[in-house]
Amino acid sequence: MDKWLVSVSIALALASAGIQAAGDAAQGKTKSATCLACHGPDGNSPNPIWPKLAGQHPGYIVQQLRDFKAGDRKNDLMTPMVAPLNDQDIEDLAAYFGSQVQAKGVAAADQVALGEKIFRAGNPASGVAACMACHGPTGSGNAPAKFPRIGGQHAAYLEQSLKAFRSGGRTNDANQMMQGVAAKMTDAEISAVAQYAQGLR
Repeated sequence: MDKWLVSVSIALALASAGIQAAGDAAQGKTKSATCLACHGPDGNSPNPIWPKLAGQHPGYIVQQLRDFKAGDRKNDLMTPMVAPLNDQDIEDLAAYFGSQVQAKGVAAADQVALGEKIFRAGNPASGVAACMACHGPTGSGNAPAKFPRIGGQHAAYLEQSLKAFRSGGRTNDANQMMQGVAAKMTDAEISAVAQYAQGLR
């Protein structure tokens, strides 16, 4: 029994150490100086082709930064930016941006009907899965599964990302799930669902 208690105590101590070693938002704010030009001082990018990082799940941000650093996700702007970052820098930046409040977006009214249909029900005729199956009914995502928050995200960025998954320009999705979904989407469906997601709150 004593050995069991010791084992449990050690496991809890290690788990606590892991939690304490997670990102420090205050340090992340200090380290975010080079991120601000593109992603904004609070993670709300002023340019709609660059993502809002504010309110994004820290685990997802960590994974994307690691993928950029490893070359598993390619972007001419991001690759040199992440090159000098170490693991703690990445965790700290993720904690900072994840703790910020996302600025809300507004969907184009003429895109809402089709966008909502695809987001909530997919397109059974072409095999497009409903976006909310992974990203939730409000687009808040699923942190443990590393499915990102897409509600409120810039429509232009979402459209660009879906087209990159569709073309094979982006391949860092788990089990090629997003590539499989995007491959079956038309330009009109991509545009509409991106607009609809931008307006979600």
